[in-house]
Amino acid sequence: MFDGRLNDSFRAVNLLLDKGVAVKRSDKTSDAARAGDFVVASGPDATLADVAKRTGVDFAPWSGGAAASMHDVKRLRIGLYERYYGGNMDQGWTSFLLETFGFPYTLLKDAEIKAGGLEATYDVIVLPNDSPGMITGERVAEFGGQAPNYPPEYRSGIGKDGVDALKAFVQKGGTLVTLGEAGTLVIERFSLPVRNVVAGKKSTEFWCPGSTLKVKFDNQSPLAYGMPAQGLATFIAGSQAYAIVPTANNEKVETIATYVDRDILQSGWLLGEQVIAKKAAAVSVKHGAGKVVLIGFRPQHRDQTHGTFKLVFNALLNGPGTTTPTTTTAQQ
Repeated sequence: MFDGRLNDSFRAVNLLLDKGVAVKRSDKTSDAARAGDFVVASGPDATLADVAKRTGVDFAPWSGGAAASMHDVKRLRIGLYERYYGGNMDQGWTSFLLETFGFPYTLLKDAEIKAGGLEATYDVIVLPNDSPGMITGERVAEFGGQAPNYPPEYRSGIGKDGVDALKAFVQKGGTLVTLGEAGTLVIERFSLPVRNVVAGKKSTEFWCPGSTLKVKFDNQSPLAYGMPAQGLATFIAGSQAYAIVPTANNEKVETIATYVDRDILQSGWLLGEQVIAKKAAAVSVKHGAGKVVLIGFRPQHRDQTHGTFKLVFNALLNGPGTTTPTTTTAQQ
């Protein structure tokens, strides 16, 4: 077995999967393991020794027996949205993170999203931090109301067709992960039963331009496996915090991380802590057969926020009880 709390354990998982080694994950904390720890189901000792040397991850004897509560770890097909106009720094850092830890992924452009049928190619789609107007292409105010003078095939934006395609992807069983401000697009266009509590606040009411805040994590949730009970999150201007809107379907919303009750600021500048106190920092919302994972802060900000990388990694692996695809050789 090896420790699910380590970021490098996810690199080890990907190296093992690359070599065809079967890996399982513990779903319950027991005397043998914590929820989220990994277990090698089978594999040559030489392979384990090589992976340990390359990652620094220690492998320990497994004492939990075959009847332990575990699920098979499967590689999911990941699409990372990349817009044309101006590039997106957050997408670039996300690419760097995935490549560093060995997650295969495909850059997903506007035309492919608008064409629909995304569920045939992807299991998870990630929207990096970006404004809804830049994702859809509706934000043209900076061009004096005119579209930029680019060839049509390079004009950025997924439009209404792309939004509908993403919605259909989730409803058919896909997972859509939004980072930071990208959550606004999905909350509004999918009519999710959550709201961003800092939206529309004046800077005199709430202001947190780049600070480290205290957060509680539900580390028994597969989306927060390996996280401490309390840790830190980096909140940048444009980040979000969520309240659940009362509806008849609130059981579809799972809170993954929550800002603490008081004294939220660990380092930096925070005005108006009462606005986000006890509010969700990250949630998962069931939508049709799939789900939307909204991470309101930047869990992979500039590839520096190592303490919250696992929130991204967990969303890119299958959880217990989920149907997993058979990936092709090309995707592996």
